[in-house]
Amino acid sequence: MDTWLKRIRPNTNNWSQNSFILLMILALIFTILLPLGELLIKAVSNQDGNFIGLANFSKYFTTPTLVTSLWNSIKVSLITTVVSVTLGFGFAYALERSGIRGKWFFRSVALLPLFAPSMLHGLALIYLFGNQGLISTGFFGLLPEFRIELYGQIGIVLSEILYTFPQAFLILSVAFASSDYRLYEAAETLGASKWRTFWTVTVPGTKFALISSIFVCFVLTFTDFGAPKVVGGQFNVLATDLFKQVIGQQNMQMGAAVGVLMLIPAVLSFVIDRISQRKQSGWLSAKSMPYRIEANKLRDVLLFLLCSVISAAILSIILVALYGSIVKVWPYNLQISFSHYEGFLDGAGPFVNSLLISTGVALIGGVVTFLFAYLIEKSRGYALLRNSAYFLSMLPLALPGLVLGLIYVFFFNNPNQPLHGLYGTIWIMIICNIVHFYSVSFLTMTSALKKLDSEFEAASETMNVPWYRTLVRVTLPMSLPSILEICMYYFINSMVTVSAIIFLYAPDLKPAAIAIVNMEDSGDTAQAAAMSLLIILANLIMRTVVMLASGRLRRRTEALLVRKDS
Repeated sequence: MDTWLKRIRPNTNNWSQNSFILLMILALIFTILLPLGELLIKAVSNQDGNFIGLANFSKYFTTPTLVTSLWNSIKVSLITTVVSVTLGFGFAYALERSGIRGKWFFRSVALLPLFAPSMLHGLALIYLFGNQGLISTGFFGLLPEFRIELYGQIGIVLSEILYTFPQAFLILSVAFASSDYRLYEAAETLGASKWRTFWTVTVPGTKFALISSIFVCFVLTFTDFGAPKVVGGQFNVLATDLFKQVIGQQNMQMGAAVGVLMLIPAVLSFVIDRISQRKQSGWLSAKSMPYRIEANKLRDVLLFLLCSVISAAILSIILVALYGSIVKVWPYNLQISFSHYEGFLDGAGPFVNSLLISTGVALIGGVVTFLFAYLIEKSRGYALLRNSAYFLSMLPLALPGLVLGLIYVFFFNNPNQPLHGLYGTIWIMIICNIVHFYSVSFLTMTSALKKLDSEFEAASETMNVPWYRTLVRVTLPMSLPSILEICMYYFINSMVTVSAIIFLYAPDLKPAAIAIVNMEDSGDTAQAAAMSLLIILANLIMRTVVMLASGRLRRRTEALLVRKDS
């Protein structure tokens, strides 16, 4: 009898795990593959639904204004990428390879833009360099005026640099923190100068991170909607073209063609980033030595100045937006007033809507991501099923937010689709945000699960314990810190995103990020800044709570493991 149970229980486990993986694949097909197929069909069809081949693309490339927008997007993205990666490289080098003071402060300031909607950068630039800006008017006549052509290419580039700099910094700081000091010792033994060591050891050691940061910054800029909408003026880019084609002209077919064009750099970035990470995995070995920082006063002074200038620029953006949001009428009545914040916490307001959406995304996304990652990483399901699910889980990395929102319009707004009832509800925005940020969360959760000993599952199978019981009683408690961090990632990004849901929200369910765009359109810059500051505050509170909770959970888990070992 016992032998029979041992034979049947693994079969039952495998059957149930394969069933869940199939459900997972089905969910990914309905939320990614089928909507993406609708985009491709629309791009090669006319308004009557008839196949016309590449006619929409031909029309796009023969329309001078549209081609100009494509070139503008490429040009702005290239300039932003060069500046952001250069600044990110210097900032990361300063924090990881020098002895400067205040590293915690500089790191915290560098990450601040991640908690703000991208529109905030444009709004703050208006307060600084607009017609009545602080710097444009020389602090209202106290100093000489300094004016730039903010509305256009310059404004977009400045705003996008603020938006993409933290991404480049994070990627490069990881590369600098995981170097092998033996290479530097070998270079010193061979008599190489510091400058030569930098170009022959430091730069090659970060080449994969440089490649990743270059493509991340380029794609983020190429597909961003917030900055061009706020400070773009008459300088059209691909993202605003897509919005105009779909919302302004209701030309879904041309919008689909523009969406396909936006996919190209994102897909290329995805492929190259995957290749780079695969090659980078073998860069360090068990014998690698951590980098030792040597004393160098001149280096530390120069890098401290660099970090101070960059941090001052970021803080000035946040502080000027805060100041603009608490004065009555900029720049005519600078009396302090919180009138621009009134009504934002109403039960049916955009800010509360965003809190509800982001909370739903965090809770549902956290559970779904953990379960999907577990089924792929820890289950004994068929390899073909797990590999297929892994491939589908990576696809959202290649989908820009605007394109994802557009394909959801095409797919879910079709009355013939079984999921049509979701369109126009809060659930379509929750699903869209989960899919938009799923891949990064999935990779994070997969990495955390890989660190757990596989003997837990092996022992459970030997003792005829169902896999779901092991999941709930062992894996889940040990993974709670990572799950909380994933929930935080979902929440913060759902609060700041605009591109993914710009096509999906209903008038009575308008999120805060969309309200910021509408406020700026109607000239309510102060209210838009106030809403942006509330989003930052909510995100910082969420991060603080999660960091405290996850730290406590990690200490408890480590204590349990030590107790079991002893």
